[in-house]
Amino acid sequence: MDSQHRPSPDSEEQKTSKKQKRGIGGIGWAVIGAVFFGSLLAIGILPRLGQKSELQAAVKEASTVPSVNVIAPRRATGATKVELPGNVVALNQTTIYARSTGYLRRWYADIGDRVRAGQLLAEIDSPDTDQQVLQAKAELVQAQANVSQARANLAKGVSDLKQARANLLIARQSWERWQVLVKQGAVAQQDADTKYATYQANLASVEAAQNTVNSDSANINAAQANAYASQANFQRNTVLQSYKKVTAPFAGVITARNVNTGVLISAGNGNTSTSNTSNSSLYTIAAYDNLKVNVSVPQSLSQSLQTGQTAQITVRELPQRVFTGKVVRTSNAIDPTTRTLLTQLEVRNSDATLRPGMYANVRFAINRANPPFVVPDSVLVVNAGGTQVATVTKDHTVHYQKVAVGRDYGTEVEITSGLTGNESLIATPTVDETEGLHVQPVAQSQRK
Repeated sequence: MDSQHRPSPDSEEQKTSKKQKRGIGGIGWAVIGAVFFGSLLAIGILPRLGQKSELQAAVKEASTVPSVNVIAPRRATGATKVELPGNVVALNQTTIYARSTGYLRRWYADIGDRVRAGQLLAEIDSPDTDQQVLQAKAELVQAQANVSQARANLAKGVSDLKQARANLLIARQSWERWQVLVKQGAVAQQDADTKYATYQANLASVEAAQNTVNSDSANINAAQANAYASQANFQRNTVLQSYKKVTAPFAGVITARNVNTGVLISAGNGNTSTSNTSNSSLYTIAAYDNLKVNVSVPQSLSQSLQTGQTAQITVRELPQRVFTGKVVRTSNAIDPTTRTLLTQLEVRNSDATLRPGMYANVRFAINRANPPFVVPDSVLVVNAGGTQVATVTKDHTVHYQKVAVGRDYGTEVEITSGLTGNESLIATPTVDETEGLHVQPVAQSQRK
């Protein structure tokens, strides 16, 4: 029974076959596991290798494209203070010339003297003018006498006319009565003709008297016109005689005296001269109570100035004084040479501290409706093409834009035209940033 149920020993071939089967199964599982883990490793490493390659390519590309620092322009504030140079001039200044010819008898004012309006400055000895006044006066007296004589003649003529008219009336009435008597046969026709002749003679006398009156009236008009002309001539010479006394036209300070006692002076304004005659100005006088300050305002600020606007005025010689000036007028035209607007301010100078000819600094407080852009001065490029800035476009290329520069603040400047405010400006452009160069912009904040 034991021999029947005991398994028979395997043959050698069977044992070998089983061993081979067990050996092939272990290797297969090992290969499968190796392949599985290899796949997992490939799945994790390959993307990293791709990212690394892309990163290396980006780094390589970045190393070939230069980076530049860029800034954006900023708007300046609307309220600003502007200091401009000014020239102090007298509000009223004039040169005094002689109006009468003669020798200078005496002068009474010298340079630096303050004079009032109408004050006597000098006297001129002019005998020719004196004689002309006497002659004009005599002509006036004669003309007035002629007017009186013409009026007397007219009065006599009027009286004669009245007498002639009365005689004519009597002669006419007599002739008419004698005509009636002739018809009645009381008188002869010859007597009536005599009365008629008398009437005609009186009629002629009336006409003659009337003509005389008309002539006397015309003589009066002519004499009166001659008297008016003589009166005007006399007044003219009298005024010229008054010019022997040279007076101040207004209150001010004498800034120049050009003549001395005894010099021969000719009337006029200095346009003509002779070897023995001085026709230069006698005096120069300037009013100091009110002064003017002329300022040339740049075109970019001309629209911000208003008449009546005040400004602070200082001079270097008076560091502790600040004067207040008011804009009274402008030229209303831009000078095409300097592109500036001539502006005139008026300043009170009652203590005569300021003097004409002084150099002054004028400070305006201006509210600009359209303030310009402000950029660092390092962004400017000045070359044959003018003043430019280097900008970076949207496709990261360099483009040079021409601009107009306004005020210079030292480290910053105003750009009055050429920018819109949306540009990216290269902070410090160099010769390497040429037009069209591809760059990598790096934003940099602009200092406020």
